[in-house]
Amino acid sequence: MVYAQSEILQKEVFLFERIDVAGQRSLKHLTAICFLRPTEENIQALIRELQEPKYGSYFIYFTNFVELNDIKSLAEADEYECVRVIQEFYADYLAINPHLYSLNIPMTYQKNYEWNDNLLRRTVQGLVSLLLSLRKKSATIRYQKSSYMSGMLAEKLANTLRRQLDFNASNINETSQTVVLIVDRREDAITPLLNQWTYQAMVHELIGIKNNRVNLSQVPGVTKELEEVVMNAEYDEFYADNLYNSFGEIATNIKSLMEHFQEKHKSQSKIESITDMKTFVESYPQFKKLSGTVSKHVTIVSELSRLIGLHHLLETSETEQNLVCQSDHNEIVQKIKQLIKDNNIRDEDILRLICLYALRYERRNGNEINSLKQEVQKYRQFSNKYLQFMQTILHYGGEKFRQADLFNTQTSMAITRNFIRGLKGVDNVYAQHIPLIKDLLEQLLRGKLKDTLYPSVSSKDQINSTSHYTTSQQNQFQQQGQLIKPSEIIVFVIGGITYEESYHIHMMNKQGARIILGGSYIHNFSSFIDEVLAGVSMS
Repeated sequence: MVYAQSEILQKEVFLFERIDVAGQRSLKHLTAICFLRPTEENIQALIRELQEPKYGSYFIYFTNFVELNDIKSLAEADEYECVRVIQEFYADYLAINPHLYSLNIPMTYQKNYEWNDNLLRRTVQGLVSLLLSLRKKSATIRYQKSSYMSGMLAEKLANTLRRQLDFNASNINETSQTVVLIVDRREDAITPLLNQWTYQAMVHELIGIKNNRVNLSQVPGVTKELEEVVMNAEYDEFYADNLYNSFGEIATNIKSLMEHFQEKHKSQSKIESITDMKTFVESYPQFKKLSGTVSKHVTIVSELSRLIGLHHLLETSETEQNLVCQSDHNEIVQKIKQLIKDNNIRDEDILRLICLYALRYERRNGNEINSLKQEVQKYRQFSNKYLQFMQTILHYGGEKFRQADLFNTQTSMAITRNFIRGLKGVDNVYAQHIPLIKDLLEQLLRGKLKDTLYPSVSSKDQINSTSHYTTSQQNQFQQQGQLIKPSEIIVFVIGGITYEESYHIHMMNKQGARIILGGSYIHNFSSFIDEVLAGVSMS
């Protein structure tokens, strides 16, 4: 998503230009590599470029499949015969981590939480590109039945794959298969409301990560060169090693990094011979890189620590976790009222707590949501945006929409599972919550995910009508000793995902699963508010 200039220069790339911005001069001695989404705007911009070429030759790579008519138009525009290559290079999405991707669509919901035609088309294109880049020739597409948007996306995706790419559904006789699971963010509105305590998730929640860039310009006393930094696990060893570590572990590891740097610094300062000079020159690039890594991460961790202390985030986060995972209603209500009166607690953290309470106790007789709102009105001055979000959250993700038991309170099995967890105790009070997506994937891996809730795209929309099978058919195969398990699961969450969910998928993959998680966007609380309100404000 983002390269440092030194890394680009190593690839012998000397100039970057946008295709839609007119160039200043002719550079016939250079070769142009065009990397474009095959949109109508980009095709037209490329046609204008080829009609008056600035470069000696053009190698054109599209991130998705391109229509034959567009290729014909480009050929007609290439009067100077500058084009050497036109190729489809499937990368119409952002690869964040090895198991994590995003389509970078910050607001998916429009017109009362329905699809906008352009966004639906863009989403289908992104998923097609993902499947092609993974070289998938067949897959079973399953979707959340309670979500109209999920069903519509599943159908459009299946039709596009079949029509344009001769893509097949997985055959019933296959004991291993790829499953594409489409879920709506509205099924789990809890996860984006919570504060986070692993490194990557914390940075995104408290500061913000955009295309692997972190803006630190608001950090008190930050130096000019650190106002914007790149957080890329591919080129930053410390970041890669600590992505999923807790804040306590990060503090210990940053201390070790500092000590390692100080040792290097001492050895670099001792130059007493020609050999020392030679060693210094040879190791200077690595020393300079280490120095930059130390400065960057010390600045970020220091800022995280400052924000945690300033806003009493440990206290509010513990309350959030207890609210979602425990069941002492009266104690929770008193704690929230206490925090509302505490001027050290941010308005946005009070908003989180009010929304979590509303979702948890929506159907409880005598819930105190109105009482809590009155306390907010008395002691706080919420912005209109926050007030609207507070009023909207139940319409977005309340029980009327959900089909999942988010709080393990509706079935005897869920209540028992929750009770057993309670008996085992809590290793980390700030990490009690387990996202719904993990539970769904564990069911899917065991062949237990109900197709009454998550059906496959119907057989009439598939190439092979035998590809659609029911849970009873699965049970029949299992009785015959043939357990049907997905060899790989590709998840797409309409409305975005979180780094907390990414952490849990990472842990599942470490235990042998093969899961790729993605969504419209990677949300923190701030962007999630905008996402939720978009479906209301445009209705």
